[in-house]
Amino acid sequence: MQRIEHIYINGEFVTPHGEEWFDLHNPSTEEVIGQVRLGDAQDAQRAIAAAKAALPAWSCTTREERLAALRRMHKAVAAREDQLMEAIVMEYGAPLVRGRWMATYPADVIAQAIDTLEAFAFEEQVGTARVVLTPVGVAGLITPWNSNAGFICNKLATALAAGCTAVIKPSEMSAMQTQIVIEALHEAGLPPGVFNIVNGRGEVVGEEIAHHPDIAKISFTGSSAVGQHLVSAGAATMKRVTLELGGKSPTVVLDDADFAAIMPFVLQAGFANSGQACIAGTRILVPRHRLAEFEQAVQEAVPHIKSGDPRDTDTAIGPMVSAKQWERVQNYIRIGVEEGARLLAGGEGRPDGLQAGWFVKPTVFTDATNQMRIAREEIFGPVLTIIPYDDEADAITIANDTRYGLSALVLGQDLDRCERVARRIDSGRVLVNTLAHEPRAPFGGFKHSGLGREMGRWGMNAYLEPKTLLMGQG
Repeated sequence: MQRIEHIYINGEFVTPHGEEWFDLHNPSTEEVIGQVRLGDAQDAQRAIAAAKAALPAWSCTTREERLAALRRMHKAVAAREDQLMEAIVMEYGAPLVRGRWMATYPADVIAQAIDTLEAFAFEEQVGTARVVLTPVGVAGLITPWNSNAGFICNKLATALAAGCTAVIKPSEMSAMQTQIVIEALHEAGLPPGVFNIVNGRGEVVGEEIAHHPDIAKISFTGSSAVGQHLVSAGAATMKRVTLELGGKSPTVVLDDADFAAIMPFVLQAGFANSGQACIAGTRILVPRHRLAEFEQAVQEAVPHIKSGDPRDTDTAIGPMVSAKQWERVQNYIRIGVEEGARLLAGGEGRPDGLQAGWFVKPTVFTDATNQMRIAREEIFGPVLTIIPYDDEADAITIANDTRYGLSALVLGQDLDRCERVARRIDSGRVLVNTLAHEPRAPFGGFKHSGLGREMGRWGMNAYLEPKTLLMGQG
């Protein structure tokens, strides 16, 4: 059993002041596979002080100095891909294909930050003024359990590229992944205090970051409820905030769609990351006059989607990350039935043949309305809801009738029509006949799905403040 007993402050592995030990589980077996010692408010304060002390020198580094540091980070993280892969499968339960993507993503996002920094314009002439973009200060970076290593590397690489220093509060449920990332970043040889990582609970370490006056900016990925709290908590010290929050993304199936051709897109979008994805397309909007045909296509396709051991090559859906998350998903399945929706596939309980592990049957509801809780609330599991619509205008109305607006998918054969629909959906990202990701484009959401954007130059700008210089004669 692995015991993780150190946090990382001021360039050193240190024993936390906090004394709580947190159990780590293998979600496929429910067994305890490790423990992590959690930091407390005092540990967070030490980390913030170290980042503050390192800020003056790091903020004055040249572009080339930052690029050199990021390249060392990239090399060290990329070398640990296989270690990350094993930790992701064991600690999180990602199926092999998804797990491999999650293991390569941390190095990929550092490479993307390098590309952004190489081309980034920190100064611009505007009329008679010179506008200089300057680092906002110490950044507090708070990451979730559904892609912990990737979020750490993305947020940190962008903050460092902008000239900020950082204090990171990763998910305590992903401590094995965090440990591998810390070891890689330590090997990269950044100056002490430039980055600091404190394992700890959100209500302890996260709260210290949210309220501390020396934290100038927070970047958080997680639930909308916590995001709202961070905005409120940070208001007293005027923190800049970037939030990437929840979603209830629509998949809009237009009436000219070839159901056989699009079904892989529909199910992959909905069951992405075992359903534990903020971008998951969990509301499937289908033309009413073709509803029966679509339901038949779903019933034929879903039995081929396996929920089970993530190490099996044919597994598409792994376990939920925790017993709490498993019960949450089970409760929503019960709610859907109680609301009057009809189960088209799946349902309560584990898949057949599985007696242990937090596995969920791939579940699809139909005969649903957009007012049901299963259509309005983020379930964060492999549970999809089919909602019929009458015409294109009705589809757009239903797609936008949500408190969220992170991602959307439009599927159809007439590309001009698809684009017309896509432009009218209130969402930070709309995909048309693809599930591709463009890392140079901004990522973030409308409404309760967040504030601000990550990725590319938009992500870099979030860590910078514009300063206007007007020069007279000497």
